[in-house]
Amino acid sequence: MDGAGKKELTGAWVIHHGRKLVLDANGPAEFPAIDEAAKAASLLTKLGQANQINITKKEVQAIAVASGLNPRHELNGLLQVLEKKRLIQQSSDEVSVLGVTTRGSLGHAAEMYREAEPTPYEQASISLAEIASEAPVRRSDIIQKIGDEHKLTDNQTKDFLDRAEAIGFVDKEGEGEHRLLFNGNLFRRDSVEKTQKVLASLTLPEQKLVTEIGEQLGGSGCLAAAYVEGVLSKPLFEKLVAAGVYDLNQVTNEQGSHVYVTAPAAFHKFVDPMVDDCFDMAKSLVAALTYGMKSRPSSQGRISMLPALLGKLIADREIGPATAIGQDYRVLEVNRVVQLRADPQNPGRFFMKLLKKEVGHLALQVLTQGNAYEQSLSDLPGAPMSGYVGPEESRVTVRRKQSALSKRTTRDVLEAVRGGRVLR
Repeated sequence: MDGAGKKELTGAWVIHHGRKLVLDANGPAEFPAIDEAAKAASLLTKLGQANQINITKKEVQAIAVASGLNPRHELNGLLQVLEKKRLIQQSSDEVSVLGVTTRGSLGHAAEMYREAEPTPYEQASISLAEIASEAPVRRSDIIQKIGDEHKLTDNQTKDFLDRAEAIGFVDKEGEGEHRLLFNGNLFRRDSVEKTQKVLASLTLPEQKLVTEIGEQLGGSGCLAAAYVEGVLSKPLFEKLVAAGVYDLNQVTNEQGSHVYVTAPAAFHKFVDPMVDDCFDMAKSLVAALTYGMKSRPSSQGRISMLPALLGKLIADREIGPATAIGQDYRVLEVNRVVQLRADPQNPGRFFMKLLKKEVGHLALQVLTQGNAYEQSLSDLPGAPMSGYVGPEESRVTVRRKQSALSKRTTRDVLEAVRGGRVLR
């Protein structure tokens, strides 16, 4: 991996860890460089687009609130960090954002993290994440490695690992110093080899069912989670999701939440699995567009010529007006992937413009070259898509609900990937 690739990978882990810190009361104070860099880069990603743009301070504050930032105590500090990096310029009433891509934001995240002088514990958290994404690792096997690399004593390293597990930088399975550490990116690298190891750890009937689901995912790209659970059984389904063998994608509309399954490698065969779409923006755009293709009545603006439509958006042209535009792209509007404009001549109808072209390019690839999401929303009731929850958050939710027995069976999967002995 070249220097730019390593920087982007570090930035991706900074964003990953930053999302976890938001959920921990003391985490931001203990890992300040990661917290600041992650929040600044995430804000930059939402504000920015391919070309330079001026945004009013009022709109910037609204974006900050939608991003979970305190507009009084955090926003000004983060804007100063971005201004110091010459990524934005501020006046009394607006912010000028220089052209930046979502992937470029990861490089900036890595630089801001480095310039914030991270502590040895923060540096150790990045090393740990990288190790745990390659294969599950036994805690006792990495204490000395982490300690030596970052000049920590055994006790300091053990305390650090306790916090890393509690915050969610890594997941744990098992008890004591021999427990396994891993993270949700496990099957985004070398997925074929790792899946074969998982299959070998299962009973023959389980192998047959998992192979059957794998073939169906290979053909259609995605399946309803309820269907997959019905085929595999709830215990088998939960232990595979918890280990990261499957990705869960949750789409929300006025009639509830709808969850579908994809293979981690399906989306990522088009991109760098650890870097591209770190913010889940392309996934949510694909979900919204697929909804528009499958579930919208033609009278409200059903999408019928997707490549032409995306090509128009990527070419910086507006589409519309349509009623569906004002309802199906709310999440994307909040994240400034798209910009909506009401039609002054037709109340209730909207125009849409793409702000982040690279997100559109990636969505077009996925939807037209293998289409891992083509059938994702085909059975969704006719109600506006109002939310999207990505694979990592969905996986963590499953982990929290697992029973003690289910967690032990997940450990069998992890031991298999690691190459260790699977206990029956």
